[in-house]
Amino acid sequence: MHTQLLVLGGGPGGYAAAFLAADLGMRVTIVDEQPKLGGVCLLKGCIPSKALLHVAKVISESREMAEWGVGFPEPTIDLGAMRARKQKVIDTLSGGLKNLAKRRNVEIVHARGVFEDSTRMRLEGGDAASSYNCITFEHCIVATGSRPTMPPAFALPTDRVMDSTGALELLDVPKRLLVVGGGYIGLEMGTVYAELGSKVTVVEMTDGLLPGADRDLVKPLHKRLSTKFENLYLGTKVAGMCDKGDAIDVAFEGAGKSSTERFDRVLVAIGRRPNSGGIGLENTRARIDDQGFIVTNDRQCTDDPHLFAIGDVAGQPMLAHKAAHEGKVAVEVLAGEPVVFDKAAIPAVVFTDPEIAWAGLTEELAKREGREVQVAQYPWGASGRATAVGRTDGLTKMIVEPQTERILGVGIVGSGAGELIAEAVVAIEMGCTVRDVAESIHPHPTLSETVGFAGEAFLGTATEIYKPRRRNAVSEST
Repeated sequence: MHTQLLVLGGGPGGYAAAFLAADLGMRVTIVDEQPKLGGVCLLKGCIPSKALLHVAKVISESREMAEWGVGFPEPTIDLGAMRARKQKVIDTLSGGLKNLAKRRNVEIVHARGVFEDSTRMRLEGGDAASSYNCITFEHCIVATGSRPTMPPAFALPTDRVMDSTGALELLDVPKRLLVVGGGYIGLEMGTVYAELGSKVTVVEMTDGLLPGADRDLVKPLHKRLSTKFENLYLGTKVAGMCDKGDAIDVAFEGAGKSSTERFDRVLVAIGRRPNSGGIGLENTRARIDDQGFIVTNDRQCTDDPHLFAIGDVAGQPMLAHKAAHEGKVAVEVLAGEPVVFDKAAIPAVVFTDPEIAWAGLTEELAKREGREVQVAQYPWGASGRATAVGRTDGLTKMIVEPQTERILGVGIVGSGAGELIAEAVVAIEMGCTVRDVAESIHPHPTLSETVGFAGEAFLGTATEIYKPRRRNAVSEST
């Protein structure tokens, strides 16, 4: 079999690239070893986790309604029904992708692909057993994604030690759950299990949750999780695990905890690794860096003129929406368009409760780089909508270039922060000034208006708070 463009990987980056290429008239084939399209994000990552987080949020909100004089009985948990509903969401979306591929005449081969050279791929398993075992191509976009990191010391021969994929299977609701890693995956899944009834402990090696995020954004989340989780051990590492058959004994070392505790299950969520090994890249001219990422330029080209790479396998940040945009850039380059991937703002969202979202420059990064910035904040305690729905724990902040008053970054913590960050992305990409956003009329009462109000706080024109602008002053992050 021969194809003009082969896309190795059927995740958000892979199918976005394949569909655009087909729309531009190319003959396209997707090779993916999973039985369904969608990749990790749809099949065992972003989508199923957000479906379960929706369940967790409904449970949490039903309990909070007691403050309004509305009482509900404690929820009954039917794990079988939850798993079925989660699978229905996955099947619906994956089925939609299959239909879109068919309408675009994109051929899908479910098999493992291994490069024999720069224009030939060997197929193993799956469809290769019943059709053909080799594909030649003119160009290939590598979109093989990533997988959870599992250190050998934690890889015990028991399903009681899980990675994020195992946690999403929802085999049971453990009485006590340990989450190793205070990043977004661990906190999101910890939130799900805590609302379902588990006593959750989180252990994190660094001194704070969500390393790399601005501390003022993390603070409200830390405060709330302290009431939802049984323990938060910071500055602490797992020194060892021991399988006891019906439980896992975990030894801790560090400032937060130095002893041994027993847990029914352990979720290891300490990051992800790119899937660049075992696919025959050594038979091509593509180069892999020390972290396992395929080296690309800003046009997603590798060192091999026949190969492009996108998404998690091509470098940080490992985000589905970044992968999709990189896929489109790669296809447009193939089509002869003068494009590069040069986004000023790639939004990141942590779907906990409250959510945390940021785009562009963060205050922490400005500090590390020694950049001169000003920071404007608008507390949600002054928001009418936040007060009305009982979620005044939020904060919206802007990172501003002093000389031009151009918006360099925005950070939000609060209910629905992930939906609110899109306005900030547009503002940063368009090079908007604070006044551009502040003087755009936002609907009232909404949480979205806190973005405009943060701009007003910078300009000294905010109505609901009194904070005159400090002329010629810069934040502590300079």
